Amino acid sequence: MLGSTHGTFTTDLRARVVACGESPHTVVHGTATDGDLDVSGRPLYAPVPDLDRFFRPASVAVVGASDGDGRANTGITRQLVDWAERVGARIHPVHPTRESVFGLRCVPSVGELPEQVDLAVLLVGDPLPVIEELAQAKVKFAVAFASGYAETGEQGAAAQRRLAAAAERSGLRLLGPNTNLNAFEKFRDDLDGPAIALITQSGHQGRPVFTMQELGVRLSHWAPTGNEADLETADFISYFAERPEVGAIACYVEGLKDGRSFLLAADRAARRGVPVVAVKVGRTETGARMAASHTGKLTGADQVVDAAMRQFGVIRVDGLDELQDTSALLARARRPVAEGVVVYSISGGTGAHFSDLATAAGLRLPRLSEAKQAELHEWIPPYLSVANPVDNGGHPVGDWRGRKIIDAILADPAVGVLICPITGPFPPMSDKLAQDLVDAAEATDKLVCVVWGSPVGTEAAYRETLLGSSRVATFRTFANCIRAVSAYLDHHRFRAGYRSPFDDAPRTSSPSFRKAQALMRPGKQLSEHAAKQLLRAYGIRVPREQLVTSAAAAVRAAGLVGYPVVMKASGTQLAHKTELGLVKVGLTSASQVRDAYRELTDIARYEGVDLDGILVCQMVERGVEMVVGVTHDALFGATVTVGLGGVLVEVLHDAAVRVPPFGEGQARAMLGELRGRALLDGVRGGPPVDVDALVEVVLRVERMALELGDELSELDINPLMVLPRGQGAVALDALAVCR
Repeated sequence: MLGSTHGTFTTDLRARVVACGESPHTVVHGTATDGDLDVSGRPLYAPVPDLDRFFRPASVAVVGASDGDGRANTGITRQLVDWAERVGARIHPVHPTRESVFGLRCVPSVGELPEQVDLAVLLVGDPLPVIEELAQAKVKFAVAFASGYAETGEQGAAAQRRLAAAAERSGLRLLGPNTNLNAFEKFRDDLDGPAIALITQSGHQGRPVFTMQELGVRLSHWAPTGNEADLETADFISYFAERPEVGAIACYVEGLKDGRSFLLAADRAARRGVPVVAVKVGRTETGARMAASHTGKLTGADQVVDAAMRQFGVIRVDGLDELQDTSALLARARRPVAEGVVVYSISGGTGAHFSDLATAAGLRLPRLSEAKQAELHEWIPPYLSVANPVDNGGHPVGDWRGRKIIDAILADPAVGVLICPITGPFPPMSDKLAQDLVDAAEATDKLVCVVWGSPVGTEAAYRETLLGSSRVATFRTFANCIRAVSAYLDHHRFRAGYRSPFDDAPRTSSPSFRKAQALMRPGKQLSEHAAKQLLRAYGIRVPREQLVTSAAAAVRAAGLVGYPVVMKASGTQLAHKTELGLVKVGLTSASQVRDAYRELTDIARYEGVDLDGILVCQMVERGVEMVVGVTHDALFGATVTVGLGGVLVEVLHDAAVRVPPFGEGQARAMLGELRGRALLDGVRGGPPVDVDALVEVVLRVERMALELGDELSELDINPLMVLPRGQGAVALDALAVCR
């Protein structure tokens, strides 16, 4: 299935698109096996690694243990001994010459361990020789701290590949290399409520989230993935998504090891309703590629990562402060009962400032009803505005009226979130305001947020009252509060409508694929005529046209196609014909067609361009020009792009991208992301165009991307003329490059 089945059109669309493939096939989650593959040969299911014995082993071997003064391994060994004691694990030091370490009896080698251990920590410069010994001892997990691998260049990368291959042969799971001790930190066990599970490729970058425990936020796990020779971010996301104590997963990601694995893990979290919040570095990478198509120039590598995360509900943030605040809110807040946000403050200026920022970020601040405003004016002077934002003037927070106001706002059924920005402390009234907010939060199922703007942060109202409550979400900046609340509402909106695209991804190739394969020319660019045949194979409409090789044949073709006509040079080396003058439009007579034929062939001869002929095409004028295409991303494989097309495509750069598989909902969401989306609805008296037909083309191109992704390097339909509503869409030009 390529789209949802809601409504009459979508049912028809699904039937039309699937007609070029096979009947829909659905796999119920939990019954699939890891052998399930989509039509492109990529997995549709990833098993959850059993990491229980990694995080809570019964027994641990420390290879290279030391207690000698001044040795680097001594401090690490000491931390591991303390950690093992806390988690109740038996620890076995391994050293070829020492009889004991920190009073614990040493064994000279892994082969002489007194029992089968769950986890081996390798404090050796070259862990490769030890991996085979661990395999013979049937060790389940190993951690390699050693550096000097892929982070150092190609020679190190080759060494890392050898290490990964040895781990795969052995059957054990390896964390690292180039990792650290973060997994073995001391976690507070006196905190309640849903926890944050943390995944970082850089240990230091996870430190701010870890220290949130000191602010009362529970942390359950920390996975420092390092170079990810074996265990990767996706493995830990899948594992944490199944843990009942995990309320949110916070990630710091420098590079994804495998795009499909990451999407399958994100899909698992989305199915479970577990939010994933991520910092992904690399926004400034150009993702430059030598591309013949317009589509290839529209999206860089980071744009694809961004779209893929959004597609599967991963919340991408920029800063570590945003990571900690957003993940903490999502872990602890209940599901929203309404999306309306009310800003409540003691200052009209504060309320106006915050409301401007919140509205600009897309939060909905509904105007409170006249009845609710009248109720609030029972406690707030009548000259103050209480429509939203609510300005209480200051004095009511110091007495019994403060709690009445808060309760009245929260009682409004349109209100799901109350935000109170306190830009600076003003004791004792701010102390009472903080307590009233905490008490109200404890008594409601709605979200109560406070922004404590004091740069000091040592005030009792902040440290004891606000941070002492797990029901109030407390922030230090306006921006982080707004970002977190937006993510909270977006997540629950996404969760409510989520359906995994992997359930409906095609598993067998379509008749269209067999037709398309006959047209492919490995390593070659197809002519426009051949590229349009490729589109026809997948049911994408193209104009009436004929390929001719003489002026007389061009005149006959024009008569059959119907005047006016367009004439274009067609050849395997032509990417952008307009720039070379190889397109003639609006031809209305036989003499114009003969002249155009001679001119086009003369230009091609002068430019040294080999032609397979001249296309005589139906002229299609009325509509909106779009571009739809396929490019190949190094991480995610084939991707689908849609945007505003025509000659300005590379100037406007107005495009959206998705990673297959995806359904109709995502195809429509792509259109919603375009800055020029209003053009599709009709502007300046123009009629609305056939958006349904445009969505159908996107889904058919997605099917091409899935089936031909390993054979098709680039596809560019530009322009795709989207006609007035009910009249369809026509691919006026196409370019295809085979891998």
